Amino acid sequence: MIDLPTGASPKSRHRIFYGWFIVAAAGLVVFSTGPGQSYVFSVFIDSIIEDTGLSRTGISVLYLASTVLSAILVSFVSRLADRYGPRIMLVAAGLGLGAACFGMATATHILLFYIAFASLRALGQGSLGINCILLVNQWFVSLRGRAVGLMTLGAMLSTAVFPSFARFLIDSIDWRGAYAVLGVVSIGLIVPVALFVVRNRPEDVGLFPDGSSQPPVSETRQATAGVQRRARVYSSPGFWLLSLSLSSPSLITTALMFHQASIFRENELSATLAAGAFAIFSVSSAVSSLASGFVSDRIGPKVLLVFSMATLVATLALAVAINSLFVAVVYVVMMGISSGSYIIVHGTIWAYYYGRHGLGRVQGPAMTISVCASAVGPLPLAVFHNLTGTYTLGMMLMMILPVISVAVLFFTRPGDAGRSE
Repeated sequence: MIDLPTGASPKSRHRIFYGWFIVAAAGLVVFSTGPGQSYVFSVFIDSIIEDTGLSRTGISVLYLASTVLSAILVSFVSRLADRYGPRIMLVAAGLGLGAACFGMATATHILLFYIAFASLRALGQGSLGINCILLVNQWFVSLRGRAVGLMTLGAMLSTAVFPSFARFLIDSIDWRGAYAVLGVVSIGLIVPVALFVVRNRPEDVGLFPDGSSQPPVSETRQATAGVQRRARVYSSPGFWLLSLSLSSPSLITTALMFHQASIFRENELSATLAAGAFAIFSVSSAVSSLASGFVSDRIGPKVLLVFSMATLVATLALAVAINSLFVAVVYVVMMGISSGSYIIVHGTIWAYYYGRHGLGRVQGPAMTISVCASAVGPLPLAVFHNLTGTYTLGMMLMMILPVISVAVLFFTRPGDAGRSE
């Protein structure tokens, strides 16, 4: 365990700011959420259907219900993180994710299977992710963007590693045994790092955010001016307008990825190419996320949001215009750039407006809305395709949403207590 200071200046006691170890720990936790994510569950679907007799429709309904449950739980867990700190919540959620994996491995009754899967989604997709975001936001202010960007590399690595690992386990044992192994892996990766590395706030160990020798200027200014830290949230129209508009990238990107094979097929491109495009998307998104983190620290999340929305409009335009392999590749790259920059915006903008104290009460509901939007996203495109026989009209109408998001950004002020930077 790394020796933590108790009261000395960070410059005198540490050459490397301990917050970067927090970022590494959060990245490892995000990586370890793989068993609760869609990209891993998709590997298990056929085996589960064959073994249990569940229909594909039944699995899809369960997936939707569990995703909504995950979104709702995020708000509850984020409030607990404000009260008890992300550290204890990471330990609890890590143990819970492992237990959910064991539940999937042993459940024979249909009700127990549903409970296990719902827990898997709620803990893997929602609870662990929100706690990692809240944790990193506590340790960084002026360097927040790059810290979140580095943390998200864990998610990109998880996307690359866990599906193949799960497939190997299923082929070597069976799908139930594979979930048991994933449960052990999740607990083994999450719980020790949460206990022995994670600390809730830099002030708890005699440090200040970013490794500075004094509190952030914005917090000092607010304290001098007597500004209350608990800004209005639920009664603020600005919060609701921004959170709803910020959910549009989740809705659009999920819709495009969900229907990607069909969109490609409609334009006479193969399903194999559509599947392979996910690898291009992952690389593009990872590079964009890392670069956007550094850019955000210089220009702020507001300007980065404008860039993200502009690239999202360009992505939709390319989706409409796909007519060749080249255009398809450019479309996927642009979608990755937009997605990567959006991840940084959503991970930093709420602390930018509301500050890092009591951030869970803001970040949690905002993430709930975003996850719900992603669950709803595929439906509008499906409806327009059924009505018109093509996705074109639906994608063209979706271009309006990013424009509205940018307009909302410049005409609302969510943080009544003043922004945190």
